[in-house]
Amino acid sequence: MPWKKRWFQLTILLILAFIWGSSFILMKIGLKSFSSEQAGALRILIASLVLLPISLKQISNLKKKDLPSLLIAGFIGSFFPAFLFMKAETRIDSAVAGMLNSLTPVFTLLVGLLFHRTGFRWLQVLGLSIGLTGATGLILAGDGFHLGGFNSYALYIVLATCFYAISINQIKAKLPHLTGVQVTSLSFMFIGPVALIYLLTTNFTHVATDPQWPIHLLALATLAILGTAMAMLLMNSLIRYSSAVAASSVTYIIPIFAILWGVLDGEKITFHHLGCMCLILTGVYLINWKRKVQAKST
Repeated sequence: MPWKKRWFQLTILLILAFIWGSSFILMKIGLKSFSSEQAGALRILIASLVLLPISLKQISNLKKKDLPSLLIAGFIGSFFPAFLFMKAETRIDSAVAGMLNSLTPVFTLLVGLLFHRTGFRWLQVLGLSIGLTGATGLILAGDGFHLGGFNSYALYIVLATCFYAISINQIKAKLPHLTGVQVTSLSFMFIGPVALIYLLTTNFTHVATDPQWPIHLLALATLAILGTAMAMLLMNSLIRYSSAVAASSVTYIIPIFAILWGVLDGEKITFHHLGCMCLILTGVYLINWKRKVQAKST
């Protein structure tokens, strides 16, 4: 596959944006029957089972030196964010969750600056500041996103985007010799059993009382197969052939699909939401624009 071609990378970004932009509404559907903890565990478990045949084939490529980075990719990049997003969506609309997810490139650059010696540029700092300002505006909008409050559940998504940033930088810096298929399948081989053990400790009594639970489980299964297993295979492959920040820029487009699904589901989107999202995306644009200029001048 022509991973080094710019047009192909952009095509993958669009596919990922649609998949992940649609994932927020699937989370919302799944949470109608299942608790946030059960939904998060099911998402990871199903994705791990789908990837298991690939994982077994890739065991021979597992090296001791890669183990810490693979554990970070698995737990920090997928396991914990799955639970954090589910928890957040118990009190946050799916469209707003998609907006906050746009912080990923901001934190990707910040983690790179602090821990991976990424080049320092003032325009990037300006982008960081603008992006964080937009996120703060969404967080301070309060429960139900009415002005004048504070929605602590939005912080779950902020933390999840920080985790994504750590994982993306780790994969780019420490696992460039592994393919996206190898990184994804091997990392999920470790987190799948943990998700299963955790799931077995939960109570499914309330799930059985909802006659529509099979539909809600189907939504979570779709989320796991497309939004986790397939999407992570594509994302980890993209990271190998692109910069960490450029790969994370898929979040430019994710809010568009998230908002469209949210509107179709009857969620209320205000000018305050859109204004804050524009600030976040402007910050992300400034971060990436400077990197492109730098690349052209070298």
